[in-house]
Amino acid sequence: MAKYIFVMGGVLSSLGKGIATASIGLLLKSMGYKVVLQKFDPYLNVDPGTMSPFQHGEVFVTNDGAETDLDLGHYERFVDQDCSRESSCSAGQVYESVLTNERKGIYLGNTVQVIPHVTDEIKRRITAQAEGNDFVISEIGGTVGDIEGLPFLEAIRQLHLDLGNENTLNILLTYVPYIKSAGELKTKPSQHSAYKLREIGIQPDILLCRSEKQFGDEIYSKISLFTNVAKECVINAIDVNCVYEIPMNYNKANLPEIICRHFKMETRPIDLSHWQEFLDNRKHSEDSVKIAVCGKYIRHQDAYKSIVEALYHAAAKLKKKIIITWVDSERVFDRNRLDKELSGIDGILIPGGFGIHGIDSKIAIAQYARTRNIPLLGICLGMQVMAIEFARNVCKIDLAHSTEFDENSAQPVIRLMEGLSNQKQRGKTMRLGAYTCKLSEGSLAHRTYGSLKISERHRHRYEFNNDYRQIMIDAGLCLSGVSESGDMVEILEYPTNDFYLGVQFHPEFKSRPHRPHPLFVNLLRAAIKA
Repeated sequence: MAKYIFVMGGVLSSLGKGIATASIGLLLKSMGYKVVLQKFDPYLNVDPGTMSPFQHGEVFVTNDGAETDLDLGHYERFVDQDCSRESSCSAGQVYESVLTNERKGIYLGNTVQVIPHVTDEIKRRITAQAEGNDFVISEIGGTVGDIEGLPFLEAIRQLHLDLGNENTLNILLTYVPYIKSAGELKTKPSQHSAYKLREIGIQPDILLCRSEKQFGDEIYSKISLFTNVAKECVINAIDVNCVYEIPMNYNKANLPEIICRHFKMETRPIDLSHWQEFLDNRKHSEDSVKIAVCGKYIRHQDAYKSIVEALYHAAAKLKKKIIITWVDSERVFDRNRLDKELSGIDGILIPGGFGIHGIDSKIAIAQYARTRNIPLLGICLGMQVMAIEFARNVCKIDLAHSTEFDENSAQPVIRLMEGLSNQKQRGKTMRLGAYTCKLSEGSLAHRTYGSLKISERHRHRYEFNNDYRQIMIDAGLCLSGVSESGDMVEILEYPTNDFYLGVQFHPEFKSRPHRPHPLFVNLLRAAIKA
């Protein structure tokens, strides 16, 4: 029978529940256990696909096309296994299912209520992935005490009753602030979080206590006494310079042993050698490489979370220190400003996005990189911007644009995918998930991947317009990657430059600490040589 671990958060948001969940998954998997991770978000959106990146950060896309919370990116990077749409659930999905069942008459005329109908649906989703796994690790979004999270916590309380203490484990992530003026760590917020959880009917078994200072014995004793958690199960989750250090710290604190002991399971040896190698490479980096990320959401850098992590992975592989310069594409750039903004830059990355804001600046940046042979990687919208720039400035298609920004464009180099022009419901008009791409032999893409066929994840509505294929090829652009059917352009490159490559998909979603994505590695390699 699978064992269930629930990770909840108290005091405040952004404490790192996702990283904690991912770290626990990594440690248990490194013991040889089979684990599955899932995220439950209490918001009423069906998924984060239509939510502003300024509010929610990036939307992480799984192979099967689910638009999910960015924490699933942490899960995949740490545990090194693919998530699916079953790995992400929102309150919106739960209520949608319950209301659909009600309309179908499944509840046989009964009054539909939060208990039992909503909580039963949550429990069904929690247990749905148990088969074939030793551990089901569920992160509950939000903070204990949030009204919208109560149905999820109630479902956890019921599962503890249904399955017994020997099959369920509750972990609470809290905060122990350091008050500088008093020179003290304060435990009261953690006490109140645990009290609030017990008030709901859930006793935490383990506390992960975030703090910027190391605990003394008296802090462990005090937290244990007032939260009713065994002292050895109070873990000082001290701040680190790099989130990838967290699993190592949890391992030193005997967290895997505590979990196994609770479930009466074998504490197996843990092999984290590949993880330590990655950390050592980061720590002993030689020199630095400076990459400009030019996007419109830079005020909320979680909007580019997977891109940032992919750059870190690639830099560690090359034993280089990565310096990321954020360039706000919503600013208007002329030649003088570009010279100033991109001074000292070794390479440029233009990420994905939606909407017209910042497009002219991205086009100017793409031209700047192309004409100066500065290594450039364009992702999704970044690739489309590169196509528009090339069409305007090399092919002399003066009005080249995308119908995303000009529905009546006379020269739509980028256009809405066939069959989607009449679909107006947001979230239903995109190519989502993993698709196969064929690469041209001998191309930069082929040399980068070392394969003629790849699979990458997509999230976009607009495609390269095939009416302009030949004119761009004749002007020197190489369309080096196409869909399996051959009717959609996936990769473009400019062979005249050392590294000038745009991809329609999102390679950042598949990068791992010990297995960085080749596109990011080769971008940095080219930037180092530049």
